[in-house]
Amino acid sequence: MREQSMKNARLQSVISNIKRLCRKRKSDNDQVNDKLQWKLHICSENNFPTAAGLASSAAGYACLVYALSKLYGVDGDLSKIARMGSGSACRSIYGGFVIWNKGEAEGGEDSKAEQIVSETHWPDLRVLILVVSDQTKHTGSTVGMQTSVETSQLLQQRLQGVPKQLEKIKCAIQNKDFHSFAEITMRDSNQLHAVCMDTYPPVSYLTDISHHIIQLVHAINQDNNSNMVAYSFDAGPNAFLFLQEKDVPTVIDILHYFYPSSDPNFIRGLQVPAKRDVHVSAGNQVDYTVFSDLKVIPRALKFIIHTQPGPGPTVKDSDCGLLTKDGFPLNLNNANGKI
Repeated sequence: MREQSMKNARLQSVISNIKRLCRKRKSDNDQVNDKLQWKLHICSENNFPTAAGLASSAAGYACLVYALSKLYGVDGDLSKIARMGSGSACRSIYGGFVIWNKGEAEGGEDSKAEQIVSETHWPDLRVLILVVSDQTKHTGSTVGMQTSVETSQLLQQRLQGVPKQLEKIKCAIQNKDFHSFAEITMRDSNQLHAVCMDTYPPVSYLTDISHHIIQLVHAINQDNNSNMVAYSFDAGPNAFLFLQEKDVPTVIDILHYFYPSSDPNFIRGLQVPAKRDVHVSAGNQVDYTVFSDLKVIPRALKFIIHTQPGPGPTVKDSDCGLLTKDGFPLNLNNANGKI
């Protein structure tokens, strides 16, 4: 009940602030766009699991704010408004790699997003999203973070190191230094979930499968004598694996071996490139003996999404969307979640 009430308040705040900007734009001639009087029918549909630690609220609110800005003719920085709906949504307004600046104002008025580099900066960077669970997480991100702020002692230590870590990751991204990027990313993910466990009562988002994925990634990197893969977990059990395009076939093979699935749509998204110049044993197969400490877990993953850094929200033709022409959800098997 508390979380739903907060969601409703955030949605109303987003709509009200977009309308306020529209009225301000029209204030010179005292005309208010007739569209401000319209009633809104809002339907947000995802083609990936909702409220499962995959930034569905960030995607939804970024798209909502962008759509409303187009409806009302509002220009300028939309990230501050998107942040009112979902903190991470401010970053999703832009494409590529984006930093969320905390700002200096006590009320957070200057807290907004800033693009570091565009989505075209690192063209061979890929992401494998390992969906461990498509169920709604037991503790929402907002409630979990508020509890951490109130009770976690580790959080204060984490915050002190943020400026230095931000400079390190920005440098790694700008230089396309994957080894450094991977280590910083994994350490940050580990620290986030250490804070969650330090929260009282503890907030545990990771599952046994999540921890198995972490062990597997470190085994792959150790065998490679360098960071081939990096993991990151948001507020949920599902893993984001970062890697370079040339390593996708090898890592996909390893994931197939340790998490076998009979689902013909197990790998979704971008096409997996053919193998070329990869580290494999004789017989053109990955040598799994180096991973002897890890067990095979059938059906551990629901599916895997193969993707890459992309642009911010865009306007699509109605035929390309997840909604009908009347603004209602299509009956897609892998689409769920509404605002």
